[in-house]
Amino acid sequence: MKGKRSIILLFVCFLFSALVSCSGNIDWANKTEVTLHSIIIKNAQWAMSESPQTVTDFRCERSAGGIHDFYSEGDYWWPNPEDPDGPYIRKDGQTNPDNFVAHRLAMIRFNKIVGALASAYLVTGDEKYVKYAFVHINAWLTDPATMMNPNLLYAQAIKGITTGRGIGIIDTIHLMEVAQGIARMQDAACVDKENLKAVKNWFSEYAGWMTTHQNGIDEMNAQNNHGGCWVMQLAAFAKLTGDKDKLDFCKTRYKNVLLPEQMAEDGSFPREISRTKPYGYSLFNLDVMATICQILSTPDDNLWEYTTSKGLNMRKGIDFMYPFIKDKSTWTYPKDVMYWDNWPVAQPSLLFAAKAYNDERYFDLWKSLDHTPTVEEVERNLPVRNPLIWVN
Repeated sequence: MKGKRSIILLFVCFLFSALVSCSGNIDWANKTEVTLHSIIIKNAQWAMSESPQTVTDFRCERSAGGIHDFYSEGDYWWPNPEDPDGPYIRKDGQTNPDNFVAHRLAMIRFNKIVGALASAYLVTGDEKYVKYAFVHINAWLTDPATMMNPNLLYAQAIKGITTGRGIGIIDTIHLMEVAQGIARMQDAACVDKENLKAVKNWFSEYAGWMTTHQNGIDEMNAQNNHGGCWVMQLAAFAKLTGDKDKLDFCKTRYKNVLLPEQMAEDGSFPREISRTKPYGYSLFNLDVMATICQILSTPDDNLWEYTTSKGLNMRKGIDFMYPFIKDKSTWTYPKDVMYWDNWPVAQPSLLFAAKAYNDERYFDLWKSLDHTPTVEEVERNLPVRNPLIWVN
């Protein structure tokens, strides 16, 4: 009898181990592809019909830069009613619709096109998507007539105050999926290796500017989501170019600065909650942190599992926001002054966390949310809109 119980116990343990093993081998890329397949094909069809538009197609007379320079204006800056022709004044969280955003919108469009075509290539294996993606990539990054200069000297300018700020570097979060799309397409037979080298060189130059110019240093030292966006971008660009030193720097920055200085004990981000759009900014910063972990984690150095001496880690951040994403009515902080009704969407933090922690609750919630938002504010604050190229 005793021997029979031992056999039964061994059998139960075997079944349990098998179940754990199976659950640990979920094909998250396949689940993502199945969820997004029709969207990917539709987006690729649209992208194949679009011609390149770069910074040279739009010019703002207020820009201090040239035709190849990216230019944008601070979102929350408005004319002073008491001095209409004087320096602008700040209204936090309130976007001025008259500010110049054409370059930002063109870059978001570039992001969408490359991300859509790279995703379609992963799904179908058809190199026509790669060929056309590089038409857009070359227009932006290598063609002398239409390319963007590899810096952001004139981003988020403010009339009467500055011709450009370090804070403007957040605008190029929309180049991350271009870099990631290139990484996923670069081994296709149709890719010209010399051209690919020139494209990567553009990202190397931009990463070099980010890490040496005062604007880049200012943004790196920002204590809210801007500092995280700097790390997220540099990580994406350094991964494409194979710059190990910059990748290591980003890992150290995440562990020693971003996580311990931005996250509270409960997993929230107090500096985002203190803003006039606390919900949207909390979602955004969580996406940023999760994307950093997704880019930089390796089997030997898994940032998803990294925990500070005070017990702070990404799991706490995900679990803090999860109930508020699942049911926004439970949000215990003030409502956002603008765009409250437009969040949440399919936040990439949920998908990345599902994969990292092997937790289908996060995936199911991500799957249920809007994957094709069209509100400009949402698109501006969504660092990942083509998730298949990140998890495949």
